[in-house]
Amino acid sequence: MQQTVGFIGSGKMAQAMIGGMVGSEVIPKDQIIASALTPATLDHVFERFGIQTNNDNRAIAEVADILILAVKPYSYEAVIHEVRHSVKDEAIVITIAPGISSSDIEEAFGREVKVIQAMPNTPSLVQAGMTAISPNKQVTKEELSVVVQLLESFGEVEILNEGQMKAVPSISGSSPAYVYMIIEAMADGGVRQGLTREQSYRMASQAVLGAAKMVQDTGKHPGELKDEVCSPGGSTIEAVARLEDEGLRGVLLAGMEACTDKVNKMSE
Repeated sequence: MQQTVGFIGSGKMAQAMIGGMVGSEVIPKDQIIASALTPATLDHVFERFGIQTNNDNRAIAEVADILILAVKPYSYEAVIHEVRHSVKDEAIVITIAPGISSSDIEEAFGREVKVIQAMPNTPSLVQAGMTAISPNKQVTKEELSVVVQLLESFGEVEILNEGQMKAVPSISGSSPAYVYMIIEAMADGGVRQGLTREQSYRMASQAVLGAAKMVQDTGKHPGELKDEVCSPGGSTIEAVARLEDEGLRGVLLAGMEACTDKVNKMSE
């Protein structure tokens, strides 16, 4: 890939994406450049990933063919005002903040811009990310293909329409946090029943990883896979029945609704 990828902002999500790109070698390190608010963060990013760094956002914008705005939602307007005259006319601008629409970006730039809304998640750092994207009309099929290739370097990519993007944080953007809570709870259960903490975390996390891979690789409905584990009158169906009684499914649905409600409020 010959494009220069620029990051304005080098927080946790940006570092996950950078780490995925560097780890997969989809793009040479010297074609990635990033800025950050503090010299300490720039030093950390340089030492960890070996990419170019610069504390001048406009310098990033001037060279980037693909410009990733990896800042907090409340900072978008100020950052765009700072760099809008430095961004190349043909550059693709990628946003990764929930609640920021393509029209918001174009309004801030004061002109038509190639915009792709993206919502990656932190497992991108270990090349197991899930990124949903939605391009605006200015992005060509060829340009979209290039971006998909870049984002696939650290995981799976799903192309959605803009109206669907508000649902993404709850199901893939924020959901690793839910899964970590489930793994932690399972590990607590293991410790309670006599396993060491280290054994419990390793066994619980591998069980979750394996179950997810079964869904992806077999193409079977999760309910069917669940049924295959549940023997008549066995211990697994007993556990499943108790989890249903305690409201596991409802609690997860409620958490996802709360996440989406927050995203909607942020976009108002």
